[in-house]
Amino acid sequence: MPDLHPAFLLPPIAHRGLHSAGIPENSTAAFEAAIARGYGIELDIQMSSDGEAMVFHDYELSRLTRGKGPLRQHSAAQLQAMALSDGSHMPTLNEVLKQVSGQVALLIEIKDQDGAMGDDLGPLEARVAEVVNAYQGPVAVMSINPHAVYLMQRLAPDVTRGLVTGTFTREKWPLLPRKRAEELALIGDFEPTGSSFVSHQFQSLDAVPVARIRQMGEPVLSWTIKSEADEDLARRLADNITFEGYLP
Repeated sequence: MPDLHPAFLLPPIAHRGLHSAGIPENSTAAFEAAIARGYGIELDIQMSSDGEAMVFHDYELSRLTRGKGPLRQHSAAQLQAMALSDGSHMPTLNEVLKQVSGQVALLIEIKDQDGAMGDDLGPLEARVAEVVNAYQGPVAVMSINPHAVYLMQRLAPDVTRGLVTGTFTREKWPLLPRKRAEELALIGDFEPTGSSFVSHQFQSLDAVPVARIRQMGEPVLSWTIKSEADEDLARRLADNITFEGYLP
């Protein structure tokens, strides 16, 4: 399995880019701001109706654009015509890779497309693999759905991969079947997926499954740190942080 590049363990990683008032998350401006300060970049990937890998966090459009409805019901061209709050367009993964061009570490989260962390997946992972396989620079892919990481293991075996992990409580995940939530919390897919790291929920970095990953000598990243005080706590158990809302 490919090891996590050292660039992911040195400067902090900007969550959805270095966004702020006037600079929307997952925008080219947010990524440029992160690059200017030397931060790594974390970004999210959703799928358009025509199979393009779009850089966007939400499943629904209204919070971040003037569009409405599920993102995946629109083509890439339609999505790019929906301006973000700064007037820029929603970028594709391919566009962002060209923008970053190896300047900083790039952490790509493939959002679950199944709806229940199941295996109804494929088109988005195939497009992500097609793009990242040709990329030159420190890059890693991850997903909260282990099935997506299994697919990336097959489609992009030379690209570093990891799992987004947490406690999956009923309060935070009311629609996720409890049996599936309990399975995910155990991080049992770490070795079978050939993962090289986890990005774990900050509030539960002391969980037993995370301690097992550390004992294996594999990196533990943490999400999402929003203050210096939380950073101080996280760094006791994590190798690096994903942050937003302040400058570490």
